[in-house]
Parts: sequence; structure tokens; C-alpha cells
Amino acid sequence: MKLSWITVLAVGSTLMPLAVQAEDWSQWRGPKRDAVSTEKGLLKEWPKEGPKLLWHSKDAGYGFGSLAVTGNRVYLVASEGKEKESVRALDAKTGKPIWSTPIGKVGNPDQTPNYPAARSTPTIDGKFLYALGSDGDLACLEIASGKVVWKKSFRNEFGGRPGIWAYSESPLVDGDKVIACPGGEKASIVAFDKRTGNVAWKAVTPDADMAGYASLIVVEVEGVKQYVAYLSKGLFGVDAKTGGFLWRYDKSIDTRFGVHASTPIASGSSIYSAAATGGGLALIKGNAGTYTADSAYAGRKVPNALGGAVKVGDYLFGSSTNTLLCIEYGTGRIRWEDRSVGAGSICAAEGLLYLHGEDGAVALIEATPAGYKERGRFTPNDIPSRGQAKAWAYPAIANGRLYIRDGASVWCYDIRK
Repeated sequence: MKLSWITVLAVGSTLMPLAVQAEDWSQWRGPKRDAVSTEKGLLKEWPKEGPKLLWHSKDAGYGFGSLAVTGNRVYLVASEGKEKESVRALDAKTGKPIWSTPIGKVGNPDQTPNYPAARSTPTIDGKFLYALGSDGDLACLEIASGKVVWKKSFRNEFGGRPGIWAYSESPLVDGDKVIACPGGEKASIVAFDKRTGNVAWKAVTPDADMAGYASLIVVEVEGVKQYVAYLSKGLFGVDAKTGGFLWRYDKSIDTRFGVHASTPIASGSSIYSAAATGGGLALIKGNAGTYTADSAYAGRKVPNALGGAVKVGDYLFGSSTNTLLCIEYGTGRIRWEDRSVGAGSICAAEGLLYLHGEDGAVALIEATPAGYKERGRFTPNDIPSRGQAKAWAYPAIANGRLYIRDGASVWCYDIRK
């Protein structure tokens, strides 16, 4: 039987794999800091053993921070003992090391409970990388070589005051500035010139907050760009141009325990934030430079675990203690809850949730309010011993691959269709 060229092409097209719309994961919680990837062409369901493992590095460097992935490289902050903390670059195809640059020592090594380690995620911006060590050393490095361009010490230069578990923030790059929060009486928040490290502005909150463990986000309210931070005494916003203090929100969060690790989530002029004891939604309103922050809802049974939350459509997904929750973002109403893999770190892509449990298990779940629908689960091979610590590192999705970190181990999986 003879086949026409049209028939051959048609048959061939059905056999070709679907193209993946790839995207880098250049900073903490992805391209927009909201834990959402816009990649397309990913697996909708995993086989029983999980997606295909491409590589596993058992000595990528110890830490609880997540990964930044751009081009053919993976970047992370890693600690070696208590005296050395470094930024490292790995080959994204093999997991093999490319370079490692020390930036400081491990912060608060005698913390209680004791989990001294690197905690932040590098931010990639063009040819440069910005990383904050757990002792408060903010560094700008060349991504090609790892060479330090400039470095600042939050403790020595700004009287920085971190919480018990040291600095965990991942720097925010916005335009020509890099912004981070030393905390304390001299500089709650500082904006640096990203090229030189010179201070563009610094500001102190009315309560001189100590640093928290969450990372900054950018919002716009009534046409005014703001940086929103969550430090020791609650959520607040400052003017992005001047650092001028605009508003504070602490109505819904019990700050006694000082565990503020969940990066805020913004939608329009509303901002969701959470701490160890609960969470809630703030409504930011402004007129002629005067702003208020009112509470839409607040409660204890909302996504508030260390693994953060992700907003998909009108719904918020995240862990509370040992339960995965789906709540209505605008009202806080619970749509469903499930034990799943217990508390974990979360991100989303193509209407699916990727949950990295604190016990090390990884699950794929539909991001729907209709009910808990799991589409795959596996546990990475050769999970390291953690002692009292848990698998706190957030997952990352880049260029059709899922990256999981646990202690000094990093796994890379192919999640393309």
C-alpha cells in the first residue's frame, strides 16, 4: 500500500512527543515568586514508581533552601559544618559541580531547637546571582565563574537582628535594586543598587522588627508599587521608591512564636500571610498616601505550615500541621482537606500541585476545589538521614524537570509528557 506524504506526515505527527513550553525557575518560588510555573506539556499522572529519574547528587551541599535553575545550571546555597557557607553551581544535565564560592559562616549555630544550615535560595538576574547566607552575608556573584562582585554584612554594617534560626530570606531583585531585610533598630529593610551594592534607601519599621524567615514580594496598590515583608511582628508594606513605611497588618497572626516562614501571596490589593499559629487575608486600601490594612478573615485552620501555599484560580492550597487544605482565597472557607503526605512544601504547574512532604515523599495532586485527587506519589531513592530536621526544601520546576532537595541530596526528574 502506498502512503501519501500527507498521510506520512499525519501519522508521524501523532508519534512525536508533545512540545514542552519550558521556563526557568530563576528565584525563590519561581519566576513570579508565587510558586506557579507556566510550563506546558507536563505529565498529568505519574507511573507507580514516579517520573523518570535523570540524576541524583548525594553531595550537592547541605541546606534547607530551594534551588534556582536557569539555562543549563542549578544554583543553591550550601553549608559545610558551621564555619563555611557557600553558593554552588551544578550542571543541570548531570548534577555535577561547576563552581563553589564561600560567602560566610553558618548563622546562629547554637540555635534551639538546633538546625544550623544554609536556608535561602539564590536569585538569578542576567549574568549575576544574589544570595543571602544564614549569618546575614548578602553577596552578588558572577554566574559564569562564581566570582564575588560585592558583599554586605547585615550584622556588621546594619546591626541586623535575625530570629533564632538565623537568616532564611531569599533576596528580591526588582529593576536596578536588590532588596532584603536585616531587621533591627537600624535597618528593618534595605534596598541596594544591584550593580554596586551601594545603599539606595533603608527603613526602620515603627516597631524595629527583627528579621523573620519569609521573603519579600512586590505588590501594587492604587498605582503605588510596594515591597511587602513579613518580619517578627507582622506583615508590612513600604514604598518601593523611597522605603517609606505605609501600613502594618498583625490582626490575624499570633506572633509570639516568631515563626514567620510563609512568603505572602498577593492578589490585587489583598495579601495572604501565615505563621505557625494561623493565617489570614489582609485587604490593603490607600488614598493620598494613607493606607489601611483590614482583615477579610483570620484563623488557625488555614495553610500555615513551613511549606507555604500556592494560589491557583480562586483557591489557596497548602498544609496546616499534617493536613493538605484547599480553601477559598477570598473567604477562608475550607473546600477540602486530606492527610496526603502530611505537611509539605508546594508549587503548581498546569493545574497540578507538586507537594514535597516533610518526610521526603513527593505527590502530584489536582489543583481543584472539587476534592482531593492524587495523580501520583513516590519517595526518592537513598533519602539521607536528617536527625531532628525534616525535608523542608521547596520543589522547583524548570524546563520540563522537577528538582527535589533534601539535606545534601538533589534529585532531578523528567516530568515531560
